[in-house]
Amino acid sequence: MKGNGKILVVDDEQKNLLIMESLLAPRGHELAFASDGAEAIQKLNEDPPDLILLDVMLPDMDGFKICKILKGNEATRLIPVILVTSLYDVSDKIKGFESDADDFLTKPVNKHELLARVRSCLRIKALNDRLERSESVLYAFVQAVEAKDRYTVGHSERVAKYAMDLGILAGQDPSTISQLKQGGLLHDIGKIGIPDSVLRKPGPLTADEFEVIKEHTVIGEKICMPLRSMGGILPLIRSHHERLDGTGYPDGLSGDEISLPVQILGIADTFDALTSDRPYRDSMPLEKVVSIFNKEVEEEKFDADLVQIACQRFPYWLEDLASKAIPGVREVVETPV
Repeated sequence: MKGNGKILVVDDEQKNLLIMESLLAPRGHELAFASDGAEAIQKLNEDPPDLILLDVMLPDMDGFKICKILKGNEATRLIPVILVTSLYDVSDKIKGFESDADDFLTKPVNKHELLARVRSCLRIKALNDRLERSESVLYAFVQAVEAKDRYTVGHSERVAKYAMDLGILAGQDPSTISQLKQGGLLHDIGKIGIPDSVLRKPGPLTADEFEVIKEHTVIGEKICMPLRSMGGILPLIRSHHERLDGTGYPDGLSGDEISLPVQILGIADTFDALTSDRPYRDSMPLEKVVSIFNKEVEEEKFDADLVQIACQRFPYWLEDLASKAIPGVREVVETPV
Protein backbone atom coordinates (compact mmCIF):
# COMPACT_ATOMS: atom_id res chain seq x y z
CA MET A 1 0.00 0.00 0.00
CA LYS A 2 1.58 3.24 -1.19
CA GLY A 3 1.46 6.51 0.77
CA ASN A 4 -1.69 6.85 2.84
CA GLY A 5 -3.61 4.43 0.64
CA LYS A 6 -5.61 4.65 -2.57
CA ILE A 7 -9.38 5.00 -2.11
CA LEU A 8 -12.04 4.44 -4.76
CA VAL A 9 -15.14 6.55 -4.06
CA VAL A 10 -18.30 5.34 -5.83
CA ASP A 11 -21.32 7.70 -5.87
CA ASP A 12 -23.66 8.90 -8.63
CA GLU A 13 -23.97 12.42 -7.20
CA GLN A 14 -21.16 14.80 -8.04
CA LYS A 15 -21.61 16.85 -4.87
CA ASN A 16 -21.00 13.74 -2.74
CA LEU A 17 -17.80 12.96 -4.66
CA LEU A 18 -16.61 16.52 -4.05
CA ILE A 19 -17.39 16.24 -0.32
CA MET A 20 -15.37 13.03 -0.05
CA GLU A 21 -12.51 14.63 -1.96
CA SER A 22 -12.48 17.64 0.38
CA LEU A 23 -12.34 15.36 3.43
CA LEU A 24 -9.86 12.73 2.21
CA ALA A 25 -7.45 14.47 -0.18
CA PRO A 26 -5.95 16.74 2.53
CA ARG A 27 -5.07 13.58 4.48
CA GLY A 28 -2.77 12.45 1.67
CA HIS A 29 -5.01 9.75 0.24
CA GLU A 30 -4.84 9.04 -3.49
CA LEU A 31 -8.42 9.17 -4.80
CA ALA A 32 -10.25 7.64 -7.75
CA PHE A 33 -13.94 8.17 -8.54
CA ALA A 34 -16.76 6.24 -10.20
CA SER A 35 -20.41 7.19 -10.71
CA ASP A 36 -21.95 3.73 -11.15
CA GLY A 37 -21.27 0.04 -10.59
CA ALA A 38 -19.95 -0.71 -14.07
CA GLU A 39 -17.40 2.11 -13.90
CA ALA A 40 -16.39 1.07 -10.39
CA ILE A 41 -15.70 -2.53 -11.47
CA GLN A 42 -13.76 -1.30 -14.50
CA LYS A 43 -11.52 0.90 -12.36
CA LEU A 44 -11.06 -1.94 -9.85
CA ASN A 45 -9.78 -4.19 -12.62
CA GLU A 46 -7.48 -1.50 -14.03
CA ASP A 47 -5.95 -0.38 -10.74
CA PRO A 48 -7.19 -2.05 -7.52
CA PRO A 49 -7.51 0.42 -4.61
CA ASP A 50 -6.75 -0.18 -0.94
CA LEU A 51 -10.29 0.80 0.14
CA ILE A 52 -13.69 1.36 -1.47
CA LEU A 53 -16.27 3.88 -0.25
CA LEU A 54 -19.39 2.55 -1.95
CA ASP A 55 -22.74 4.31 -2.16
CA VAL A 56 -25.67 1.91 -1.85
CA MET A 57 -28.06 3.69 -4.24
CA LEU A 58 -26.52 3.62 -7.73
CA PRO A 59 -28.25 3.87 -11.13
CA ASP A 60 -27.22 0.49 -12.59
CA MET A 61 -26.86 -1.84 -9.57
CA ASP A 62 -27.04 -1.31 -5.82
CA GLY A 63 -24.00 -1.26 -3.57
CA PHE A 64 -25.05 -4.47 -1.81
CA LYS A 65 -24.80 -6.40 -5.07
CA ILE A 66 -21.47 -4.82 -6.02
CA CYS A 67 -20.04 -5.60 -2.59
CA LYS A 68 -21.18 -9.22 -2.87
CA ILE A 69 -19.47 -9.52 -6.26
CA LEU A 70 -16.21 -8.07 -4.95
CA LYS A 71 -16.14 -10.26 -1.83
CA GLY A 72 -16.82 -13.35 -3.92
CA ASN A 73 -13.88 -12.66 -6.22
CA GLU A 74 -10.51 -14.05 -5.12
CA ALA A 75 -8.70 -11.04 -6.60
CA THR A 76 -10.76 -8.40 -4.78
CA ARG A 77 -12.16 -10.09 -1.66
CA LEU A 78 -9.53 -8.59 0.66
CA ILE A 79 -10.17 -4.98 -0.39
CA PRO A 80 -12.15 -3.35 2.46
CA VAL A 81 -15.56 -1.95 1.50
CA ILE A 82 -17.37 0.75 3.48
CA LEU A 83 -20.99 1.11 2.39
CA VAL A 84 -22.24 4.72 2.46
CA THR A 85 -25.99 5.36 2.38
CA SER A 86 -28.82 7.62 3.42
CA LEU A 87 -30.88 4.56 4.42
CA TYR A 88 -31.46 4.39 8.15
CA ASP A 89 -33.47 1.21 8.55
CA VAL A 90 -31.79 -1.49 10.65
CA SER A 91 -32.68 -4.06 7.98
CA ASP A 92 -30.57 -2.11 5.48
CA LYS A 93 -27.55 -2.29 7.77
CA ILE A 94 -28.12 -6.01 8.21
CA LYS A 95 -28.30 -6.39 4.44
CA GLY A 96 -25.04 -4.47 4.17
CA PHE A 97 -23.20 -6.79 6.52
CA GLU A 98 -24.77 -9.82 4.83
CA SER A 99 -23.13 -8.60 1.62
CA ASP A 100 -19.81 -8.94 3.53
CA ALA A 101 -19.18 -5.20 3.76
CA ASP A 102 -16.44 -4.28 6.21
CA ASP A 103 -18.17 -1.21 7.61
CA PHE A 104 -21.19 1.05 7.22
CA LEU A 105 -21.62 4.86 7.18
CA THR A 106 -24.82 6.89 6.96
CA LYS A 107 -25.27 10.22 5.19
CA PRO A 108 -24.64 12.99 5.93
CA VAL A 109 -21.21 11.60 6.74
CA ASN A 110 -19.55 12.81 9.93
CA LYS A 111 -15.99 13.87 9.14
CA HIS A 112 -14.39 12.39 12.24
CA GLU A 113 -16.29 9.11 11.95
CA LEU A 114 -15.34 8.83 8.28
CA LEU A 115 -11.64 9.44 8.91
CA ALA A 116 -11.57 7.00 11.84
CA ARG A 117 -13.19 4.20 9.85
CA VAL A 118 -11.00 4.85 6.81
CA ARG A 119 -7.90 4.60 9.01
CA SER A 120 -9.16 1.36 10.54
CA CYS A 121 -9.92 -0.28 7.20
CA LEU A 122 -6.64 0.82 5.64
CA ARG A 123 -4.78 -0.61 8.65
CA ILE A 124 -6.51 -3.95 8.08
CA LYS A 125 -5.65 -3.83 4.35
CA ALA A 126 -1.98 -3.17 5.15
CA LEU A 127 -1.96 -6.17 7.50
CA ASN A 128 -3.55 -8.39 4.84
CA ASP A 129 -0.96 -7.22 2.32
CA ARG A 130 1.85 -8.22 4.68
CA LEU A 131 0.27 -11.62 5.23
CA GLU A 132 -0.06 -12.15 1.48
CA ARG A 133 3.60 -11.28 0.99
CA SER A 134 4.54 -13.78 3.69
CA GLU A 135 2.45 -16.47 2.00
CA SER A 136 4.08 -15.64 -1.33
CA VAL A 137 7.48 -16.30 0.23
CA LEU A 138 6.26 -19.71 1.41
CA TYR A 139 4.98 -20.55 -2.08
CA ALA A 140 8.37 -19.54 -3.45
CA PHE A 141 10.02 -21.98 -1.02
CA VAL A 142 7.83 -24.78 -2.38
CA GLN A 143 8.72 -23.91 -5.96
CA ALA A 144 12.41 -23.87 -5.02
CA VAL A 145 12.13 -27.37 -3.55
CA GLU A 146 10.29 -28.72 -6.59
CA ALA A 147 12.67 -27.03 -9.02
CA LYS A 148 15.53 -29.16 -7.67
CA ASP A 149 13.92 -32.26 -9.15
CA ARG A 150 12.35 -32.41 -12.60
CA TYR A 151 10.10 -35.22 -11.38
CA THR A 152 8.28 -33.02 -8.87
CA VAL A 153 7.98 -29.73 -10.76
CA GLY A 154 4.34 -28.60 -10.59
CA HIS A 155 3.37 -31.33 -8.11
CA SER A 156 1.96 -28.99 -5.44
CA GLU A 157 0.01 -26.91 -7.94
CA ARG A 158 -1.59 -30.04 -9.39
CA VAL A 159 -2.40 -31.43 -5.94
CA ALA A 160 -4.08 -28.14 -5.04
CA LYS A 161 -6.25 -28.29 -8.17
CA TYR A 162 -7.22 -31.93 -7.64
CA ALA A 163 -8.01 -31.32 -3.96
CA MET A 164 -10.22 -28.33 -4.79
CA ASP A 165 -12.03 -30.30 -7.47
CA LEU A 166 -12.66 -33.26 -5.17
CA GLY A 167 -13.63 -30.93 -2.33
CA ILE A 168 -16.29 -29.26 -4.48
CA LEU A 169 -17.71 -32.63 -5.50
CA ALA A 170 -17.70 -33.76 -1.87
CA GLY A 171 -19.84 -30.76 -0.91
CA GLN A 172 -17.25 -28.76 1.02
CA ASP A 173 -17.97 -25.07 1.69
CA PRO A 174 -16.04 -22.24 -0.07
CA SER A 175 -13.85 -21.62 3.01
CA THR A 176 -12.73 -25.25 3.06
CA ILE A 177 -12.11 -25.20 -0.70
CA SER A 178 -9.83 -22.20 -0.18
CA GLN A 179 -7.98 -24.08 2.58
CA LEU A 180 -7.59 -27.10 0.29
CA LYS A 181 -6.00 -24.82 -2.29
CA GLN A 182 -3.53 -23.39 0.23
CA GLY A 183 -2.91 -26.77 1.81
CA GLY A 184 -2.27 -28.33 -1.57
CA LEU A 185 0.22 -25.64 -2.53
CA LEU A 186 2.08 -25.87 0.79
CA HIS A 187 1.68 -29.53 1.82
CA ASP A 188 5.26 -30.42 0.87
CA ILE A 189 6.98 -27.21 2.01
CA GLY A 190 8.69 -29.19 4.78
CA LYS A 191 10.77 -31.00 2.17
CA ILE A 192 12.98 -27.93 2.14
CA GLY A 193 14.46 -29.43 5.31
CA ILE A 194 15.05 -32.90 3.81
CA PRO A 195 18.49 -33.72 2.31
CA ASP A 196 18.61 -33.87 -1.50
CA SER A 197 20.31 -37.26 -1.26
CA VAL A 198 17.07 -38.65 0.18
CA LEU A 199 14.60 -36.60 -1.89
CA ARG A 200 16.26 -37.44 -5.20
CA LYS A 201 17.42 -40.98 -4.52
CA PRO A 202 16.96 -43.01 -7.74
CA GLY A 203 15.67 -46.10 -5.98
CA PRO A 204 13.68 -47.40 -3.00
CA LEU A 205 14.35 -45.73 0.33
CA THR A 206 15.80 -47.60 3.26
CA ALA A 207 13.84 -47.73 6.51
CA ASP A 208 16.04 -44.98 7.97
CA GLU A 209 15.64 -42.80 4.87
CA PHE A 210 11.89 -43.21 4.99
CA GLU A 211 11.90 -41.97 8.59
CA VAL A 212 13.75 -38.88 7.36
CA ILE A 213 11.19 -38.29 4.60
CA LYS A 214 8.34 -38.56 7.09
CA GLU A 215 9.73 -35.56 8.95
CA HIS A 216 8.68 -33.20 6.13
CA THR A 217 5.11 -33.10 7.48
CA VAL A 218 6.21 -31.87 10.89
CA ILE A 219 8.81 -29.48 9.44
CA GLY A 220 6.16 -28.01 7.13
CA GLU A 221 3.79 -27.40 10.02
CA LYS A 222 6.53 -25.63 11.98
CA ILE A 223 7.42 -23.40 9.03
CA CYS A 224 3.81 -22.25 8.58
CA MET A 225 2.80 -22.13 12.24
CA PRO A 226 3.97 -18.54 12.96
CA LEU A 227 1.48 -17.16 10.43
CA ARG A 228 -1.95 -16.92 12.04
CA SER A 229 -3.59 -16.93 8.62
CA MET A 230 -2.27 -20.47 8.16
CA GLY A 231 -4.06 -21.89 11.20
CA GLY A 232 -6.74 -23.64 9.17
CA ILE A 233 -4.31 -25.42 6.89
CA LEU A 234 -1.81 -26.67 9.46
CA PRO A 235 -3.66 -30.00 9.85
CA LEU A 236 -3.56 -30.43 6.06
CA ILE A 237 0.20 -29.93 6.00
CA ARG A 238 0.92 -32.16 8.99
CA SER A 239 -1.58 -34.95 8.36
CA HIS A 240 -1.93 -35.45 4.60
CA HIS A 241 -0.10 -38.80 4.91
CA GLU A 242 -2.36 -40.11 7.67
CA ARG A 243 -4.60 -43.08 6.80
CA LEU A 244 -7.92 -44.21 8.27
CA ASP A 245 -6.50 -47.53 9.49
CA GLY A 246 -3.84 -45.78 11.58
CA THR A 247 -0.87 -46.79 9.40
CA GLY A 248 -0.08 -43.27 8.20
CA TYR A 249 2.29 -40.65 9.61
CA PRO A 250 3.43 -38.65 11.53
CA ASP A 251 0.92 -39.30 14.32
CA GLY A 252 -0.74 -42.59 13.38
CA LEU A 253 -4.20 -41.01 13.41
CA SER A 254 -7.18 -43.16 12.51
CA GLY A 255 -10.89 -42.99 11.71
CA ASP A 256 -12.64 -39.80 12.80
CA GLU A 257 -9.33 -38.32 13.97
CA ILE A 258 -8.66 -37.54 10.30
CA SER A 259 -10.88 -34.75 8.97
CA LEU A 260 -12.55 -34.98 5.57
CA PRO A 261 -10.41 -32.17 4.07
CA VAL A 262 -7.23 -34.02 5.18
CA GLN A 263 -8.54 -37.19 3.53
CA ILE A 264 -9.32 -35.24 0.34
CA LEU A 265 -5.79 -33.82 0.21
CA GLY A 266 -4.34 -37.28 0.86
CA ILE A 267 -6.19 -38.72 -2.13
CA ALA A 268 -5.13 -35.83 -4.39
CA ASP A 269 -1.50 -36.17 -3.29
CA THR A 270 -1.47 -39.93 -3.78
CA PHE A 271 -3.03 -39.66 -7.23
CA ASP A 272 -0.40 -37.21 -8.46
CA ALA A 273 2.41 -39.30 -7.00
CA LEU A 274 1.15 -42.42 -8.80
CA THR A 275 0.56 -40.72 -12.15
CA SER A 276 3.86 -38.81 -12.26
CA ASP A 277 7.29 -40.12 -13.18
CA ARG A 278 9.63 -40.69 -10.26
CA PRO A 279 13.40 -41.37 -10.20
CA TYR A 280 12.68 -45.01 -9.29
CA ARG A 281 9.66 -45.71 -11.57
CA ASP A 282 7.56 -44.43 -14.47
CA SER A 283 4.07 -42.99 -14.06
CA MET A 284 1.34 -45.59 -13.73
CA PRO A 285 -1.57 -46.06 -16.16
CA LEU A 286 -5.08 -45.17 -15.03
CA GLU A 287 -6.17 -48.80 -14.63
CA LYS A 288 -3.30 -49.47 -12.24
CA VAL A 289 -4.01 -46.31 -10.25
CA VAL A 290 -7.70 -47.21 -9.83
CA SER A 291 -6.69 -50.72 -8.75
CA ILE A 292 -4.36 -49.33 -6.09
CA PHE A 293 -7.03 -46.99 -4.72
CA ASN A 294 -9.58 -49.82 -4.61
CA LYS A 295 -7.11 -51.90 -2.63
CA GLU A 296 -6.56 -48.97 -0.26
CA VAL A 297 -10.32 -48.82 0.28
CA GLU A 298 -10.43 -52.56 0.99
CA GLU A 299 -7.69 -52.07 3.58
CA GLU A 300 -9.67 -49.14 5.01
CA LYS A 301 -6.94 -46.61 4.36
CA PHE A 302 -9.17 -44.28 2.31
CA ASP A 303 -12.89 -43.48 2.56
CA ALA A 304 -14.83 -45.53 0.00
CA ASP A 305 -17.24 -42.72 -0.94
CA LEU A 306 -14.43 -40.21 -1.50
CA VAL A 307 -12.47 -42.66 -3.63
CA GLN A 308 -15.57 -43.40 -5.70
CA ILE A 309 -16.03 -39.70 -6.40
CA ALA A 310 -12.33 -39.26 -7.14
CA CYS A 311 -12.19 -42.20 -9.56
CA GLN A 312 -14.84 -40.47 -11.67
CA ARG A 313 -12.54 -37.45 -11.94
CA PHE A 314 -9.25 -39.29 -12.53
CA PRO A 315 -9.51 -39.11 -16.36
CA TYR A 316 -9.95 -35.34 -16.17
CA TRP A 317 -7.07 -35.02 -13.74
CA LEU A 318 -4.84 -36.95 -16.14
CA GLU A 319 -5.74 -34.46 -18.85
CA ASP A 320 -4.58 -31.76 -16.45
CA LEU A 321 -1.05 -33.14 -16.59
CA ALA A 322 -0.94 -31.95 -20.18
CA SER A 323 -3.43 -29.07 -20.33
CA LYS A 324 -2.83 -27.43 -16.91
CA ALA A 325 -6.60 -27.17 -16.38
CA ILE A 326 -9.27 -29.44 -14.97
CA PRO A 327 -11.93 -30.03 -17.65
CA GLY A 328 -15.45 -29.86 -16.31
CA VAL A 329 -14.58 -28.03 -13.10
CA ARG A 330 -17.11 -25.30 -13.99
CA GLU A 331 -19.79 -28.00 -14.24
CA VAL A 332 -18.72 -29.31 -10.85
CA VAL A 333 -19.18 -25.91 -9.25
CA GLU A 334 -22.61 -25.41 -10.75
CA THR A 335 -23.97 -28.92 -10.30
CA PRO A 336 -24.68 -30.04 -6.69
CA VAL A 337 -23.59 -33.51 -5.69
